[in-house]
Amino acid sequence: MSYINFYGGAGSVTGANFLLDVEASKILVDCGLVQGDRFSSNSNSDEFAYNPAEVDVLLVTHAHADHIGRIPKLVRDGFKGVIYSTPPTRDLANVMLHDAYKVMLYEEERFGNPRIFEEKDIDRALSLWKTSRYQEDVALPGGVSACFTDAGHILGSAMVTLTRGGKKFLFTGDIGNIPQPLMNPPEVVEDYDYLLMESVYGDRTHEEVKERTNLLRMYIEDTIKKQGTLIIPAFSLERTQGMLFEINNFFEQGDISPIPVFLDSPLAINVTEIYKRYTEYLKDDVQEQIKSGDDIFNFPRLSFTRTVKDSHEIEEVRGAKIIIAGSGMSHGGRILGHEKKYLEDPKTTLLLVGYQAVGSLGRLLHDGAKKVRILGTDVKVKAKIAKIRGYSGHADRDQLVELVAKGCNSVKKVFVTMGEERASLFLVQRLRDYLSIDANAPVQGESIKIDF
Repeated sequence: MSYINFYGGAGSVTGANFLLDVEASKILVDCGLVQGDRFSSNSNSDEFAYNPAEVDVLLVTHAHADHIGRIPKLVRDGFKGVIYSTPPTRDLANVMLHDAYKVMLYEEERFGNPRIFEEKDIDRALSLWKTSRYQEDVALPGGVSACFTDAGHILGSAMVTLTRGGKKFLFTGDIGNIPQPLMNPPEVVEDYDYLLMESVYGDRTHEEVKERTNLLRMYIEDTIKKQGTLIIPAFSLERTQGMLFEINNFFEQGDISPIPVFLDSPLAINVTEIYKRYTEYLKDDVQEQIKSGDDIFNFPRLSFTRTVKDSHEIEEVRGAKIIIAGSGMSHGGRILGHEKKYLEDPKTTLLLVGYQAVGSLGRLLHDGAKKVRILGTDVKVKAKIAKIRGYSGHADRDQLVELVAKGCNSVKKVFVTMGEERASLFLVQRLRDYLSIDANAPVQGESIKIDF
């Protein structure tokens, strides 16, 4: 018998960390940061609940911090096995982890959060890292094989199917919303025996997917009318590139007269360069648009502000403008300076386009806070706080159920993870009621015996 162990991502959205223990090997899927009011929670410095030196393989579904952020710590603490992901995920992880290290240095100095790894640990992790494209089988220890399929979430994101002795175990990672500006829909995997899936939006639907482009256009037009500032706290990975693609189309198709757009995030700029390298991972119609000669990440009046000096000079630009800056949940980064400056201006619109974790500044603003503390200063919120849920990179409740329905003909058990407790439990009940399958939401630290 084998065991699936839930060491992170159970009962919470972040910190994905799942260990499959078969007779002859230990296979880890993801090793992410726990996130909340700060980028890196104090709990990330805790010892792993298992011995990293005994883990043979780490499989990485995608390059978001809550799935990769503790990989260097895993290596520091003794992991010497092989890391596998798709090629874009490895390249993205390189820039994301080095950026995470800078954030941790900041949080260590400002808040006393312990640093959980050093830059040399990132380099050691990358030296252990191998890549596999979609649909390629990878032989792992213990008679297990792994295969990545497109999860449709971000560039290079993957579901992982593990096969052993004729049994299949599918780990979804994060499942993409349908449709997305740049990504293909998630591939449907069938005939699995066990499924471990995410549930970020397990209790909600994205009501604005069809309207999201029109809503974005409306907020830009409103900003132009007010001659104000549109601030978008965008996640540097995927959300930013999707927003740039949409704005590119508005300007180049003549829907909106171009106004200054500032991508004020060195990380997002570096990530965008990786998107340019891996256009074959984008959906077909976007590839065709690129082949026709449209540089979708370069359009009139777009500026990449790499330096702090360039960032400060944005405020000197008068009239309507758009500022896209990280971080997406306002944990830190340059978005804080812009929020501190512009949130007290009623001509400002703060546009939230992604999930805001409980305890984060983004969540406080999302929930209607009238006063927030930013960089040591109390700021009155007079700006308009707007939300577009349709840009979420995560599948909603109905899409999650549909994905399971298409592949669950032989499933023995479904483990619902990576969601707030309410969302996970709602999805569990939905799967039981609609599909009559055995689903449950494991708790942190739980170990469950499986026939694999």
